[in-house]
Amino acid sequence: MMNIDTSIPTPQLLVDNISIGYAGRPVVEGISFQLNDGEIACLLGPSGCGKTSVLRAIAGFEPLMQGSIVLHDQTVSSADFFLPPEKRHIGMVFQDFALFPHLTVAKNIGFGLQKLPRKQQQQRVDDLLELVELTESRNQYPHQLSGGQQQRVALARAMAPRPDILLLDEPFSSMDSELREQLAREVRHLLRRDGITAIMVTHDQHEAFAMADQIGVLGNGKLLQWGNGYDLYHRPSSRFVADFIGQGVLIPGEIIDDNKISTELGIVSGKMTSDATTGHKVNLLLRPDDIIHDDNSPLKAEIVARVFRGAVYLYTLKLQSGQKILCLVQSHHQHDIGEYLGIRLEADHLAVFSNSPDNALA
Repeated sequence: MMNIDTSIPTPQLLVDNISIGYAGRPVVEGISFQLNDGEIACLLGPSGCGKTSVLRAIAGFEPLMQGSIVLHDQTVSSADFFLPPEKRHIGMVFQDFALFPHLTVAKNIGFGLQKLPRKQQQQRVDDLLELVELTESRNQYPHQLSGGQQQRVALARAMAPRPDILLLDEPFSSMDSELREQLAREVRHLLRRDGITAIMVTHDQHEAFAMADQIGVLGNGKLLQWGNGYDLYHRPSSRFVADFIGQGVLIPGEIIDDNKISTELGIVSGKMTSDATTGHKVNLLLRPDDIIHDDNSPLKAEIVARVFRGAVYLYTLKLQSGQKILCLVQSHHQHDIGEYLGIRLEADHLAVFSNSPDNALA
């Protein structure tokens, strides 16, 4: 008899090697990940990468060509089995919120609770109104609310039946970037308070960082990396992920010893994200926060561009070779284009890529 380790939690959602296609042509291939109870994840990537197709397959709106989707120990999709969406106990928040314009806020939230006794319906609606801080708006209609308030109503309505998992399809796409990040933090707080497992789809990395415990970066129909925001930023697994997450530049270097790289900026030491050995020519990813402003440093670089970002300036610097790098500097240190800025390199995580044109690590 097999010994089962009961200390390992059963995933709330298990997506196992799924492929999704249209007219026999796959648009998503070999996607696998899992979520535990109460975790919040994000599928992140550019338009057309397949992230919405994955979300729709989990919801039951798209069949699978291969693989399986298991929700709370029950297979809901495979190549030869398909559980209808209405039987999956999944909640969904759409881009346009899809609120009922003729129903009040309270009735919108309670729409999916008709099977409960009236008293339980009322209690759940009251609890959610308090949770999303809209108690005083319970008798208003959607057109009387701001975009952010409508978003919270749509979220509360999806949460009301206590789904096994909540899916959010670009829920903040119609809002400006500053509001999107704020709402992502608020939604995370609400989901945490109610213990909801959730997956959001977005093309905005700031939303993903604000919202998710785990982030999957998709490109060209494949899951390129799955991890937390810190690892995606500092330890990208491919050039695609490095380019898509955050800002940065690749500078040439040569591995001269274990975890040491010789570059135009000097010798850099740190834990490398590759198995490349001494003598290999590589490209090193440098983020703006890896370049430290230091007036006492003998290493200088010419300022060729700058962008004001409130608390900081983002400077584009040119090295002697013509190589350009990025540097964040506190905005009370203001420097003009054409000046030479003292800098030093302080990179703990060395994301290293080969000189070949593909996406492989060195």
